[in-house]
Amino acid sequence: MSVLVDSNVLIDLIDPSVSWHQWSAAQVAEMTNANEALMINPIIYAEVSIPFRDARTVEELLAPFDREALPFEAAFLAGKAFQAYRQRGGARTSPLPDFFIGAHALVGSHRLLTRDAARYRTYFPDVTLIAP
Repeated sequence: MSVLVDSNVLIDLIDPSVSWHQWSAAQVAEMTNANEALMINPIIYAEVSIPFRDARTVEELLAPFDREALPFEAAFLAGKAFQAYRQRGGARTSPLPDFFIGAHALVGSHRLLTRDAARYRTYFPDVTLIAP
């Protein structure tokens, strides 16, 4: 089975001092030990890369994760989910990347490892979440 790893989990792994580091590390270790395919996409890559100065560092950090392009079907669903979010009164400043990630998990039949489950549960209820 494949698991799309949300950027918040990867960011937790980078800094051992953050409060979610232990939970995120344990989840990734458990899935690695179970030989599950851990996936990222370009949106996740971009979010994780923000604090780094060069791509080589990001490449080394994310080397253990399989990569998958964002399907166009997922982009369409992300737009529709974002539209529903806005119609419900969601802030215009809300990060659209969460909708791309949720739609990608749905279209790719991936489970989603995240510690930020509320939006995914609301807009992508058919995605299996691995969350605290």
